[in-house]
Amino acid sequence: MRILAITLDLDDTLWPVLPALERADRDLDSYLRQHFPQVARAWPIPAMRELRARVAAERLDLAHDFTAQRYITMQKAFDACGIADAPLDTLWEIYATARNSVELYPDALPALERLRAMWPVASLTNGNADLERIGLHRHFLYQIAARDVGSAKPEAKIFLAAAERLGVAPENILHVGDDPELDVAGARDAGLRTAWINRAGHPWPGALGAAPDLNLRDLTALVDWVDTQGQP
Repeated sequence: MRILAITLDLDDTLWPVLPALERADRDLDSYLRQHFPQVARAWPIPAMRELRARVAAERLDLAHDFTAQRYITMQKAFDACGIADAPLDTLWEIYATARNSVELYPDALPALERLRAMWPVASLTNGNADLERIGLHRHFLYQIAARDVGSAKPEAKIFLAAAERLGVAPENILHVGDDPELDVAGARDAGLRTAWINRAGHPWPGALGAAPDLNLRDLTALVDWVDTQGQP
């Protein structure tokens, strides 16, 4: 492989995302209990999650924009309680603060330091991760989010948007991520090379087609592969 740039997934590649998402739900619930107890009683955490899932199913036009989905979810919850003036921006700030309070995998920061010294690196995410809030923005030349592109992984459009931004042909970009379908199959079908960060050591799901170019236990293994290949 002749690699000239890296695109890198964020959630569950650089950090486990579930603890942050659960914290965000708890913090929102605590705010509602204090300031809008009627909403908190009507929409405890499981019910709020179910409402958000319904919004996602109803608004397929917003499949690329989790932020908009969350705004709609909160407005619906308040509307159901007869409160038209929901403090949506405040609620979003509470959510975003907790959602971006992540704990990096131990291999993540050393790998980022090494990778950015070798290639231009762009983040590529469907989610709401905010690299400036997290403090990792300096490691990335570009930050590409599905909500900005109007397309989400595994669709080719978001990968090709990254290639255009980087000014590198897709076949010379290595996309690195944890999700077999969204990251590996999506990037492969868009013409990129692929590295699957497979921390649990799962077998490749053959139903998704050709296996990734690299099947790696963590980001340290990615950097070790780079060293072995003598790249860049």
